Amino acid sequence: MTIFTVELVSPLWQNSLDMALEVWKKWLDLGFAVVPKIIWAIGILFLTRLAMNFIGRFLRKALARTEPTLRHFLIQAAEILTLLSGAVAALNQVGIQTTSIVAVLAAAGLAVGLALQNTLSHFAAGVIIISMRPFEVGDYIEGGGVAGVVDGVGIFSTTLITRDNVQITVPNGLLFSGTLRNTSALGTRRVDLEIDIGDRPIEMTITHLLTLVQSHPLVLDRPPSTCDVTSISPTTTVLYLRPWCTAEDYDRVRSQVLQLVKEALREIPDTDNPMQ
Repeated sequence: MTIFTVELVSPLWQNSLDMALEVWKKWLDLGFAVVPKIIWAIGILFLTRLAMNFIGRFLRKALARTEPTLRHFLIQAAEILTLLSGAVAALNQVGIQTTSIVAVLAAAGLAVGLALQNTLSHFAAGVIIISMRPFEVGDYIEGGGVAGVVDGVGIFSTTLITRDNVQITVPNGLLFSGTLRNTSALGTRRVDLEIDIGDRPIEMTITHLLTLVQSHPLVLDRPPSTCDVTSISPTTTVLYLRPWCTAEDYDRVRSQVLQLVKEALREIPDTDNPMQ
């Protein structure tokens, strides 16, 4: 009696099936190992986004009185730092080593910092100027080799309008590194005028000049105007006439008082030159 054995599955198909099952098992193991990490990473990014929104709202309230340009920059910087921290944490969660990435970013940041050294110095000066507020928009300042009315203060530069209506953009580093004069900060200014009265009577001339400037509508009563002798020679006497006015009227008062003094001296005879 002959017995026939029928193989339902050939050895080739059996090997293929075993390999497929093995691959599927490895993929399942990999999935069970990686998917939770990916889910955690997504959760970290989601929490990072929430943290960015919270930090942005908090800083907008905390820095409400800060200059708008500086406030916007600080908020953006805080949000970017939060995003980078969350991204690094998410990459660590999925098993990606971030040490080398951080090192590369640090090296790139150093290279960029060296390349933009002057720009960064202007930026730092801008932050200090905006924070300390040595001048405001509308003040007349002198610094960095230029002078004018402040039209705008930015992170990197300050815009001035000169007396002849020319707009000048000055890097903040120039204003911060040198002496800065703000003639509008205190609201009032003293006009210092050096008057050569020749050989005219000193006391009478001083009284006449003080009466003249005190009657000027733009000269302030407080502080009071003064007129003092600064030098005397055999042929002439020099006085310092010092009226006070508001900072915005300084040029006008100086010009008009000089004109009035010139006309007033004609009324007082010079004993050394009686025909004057």
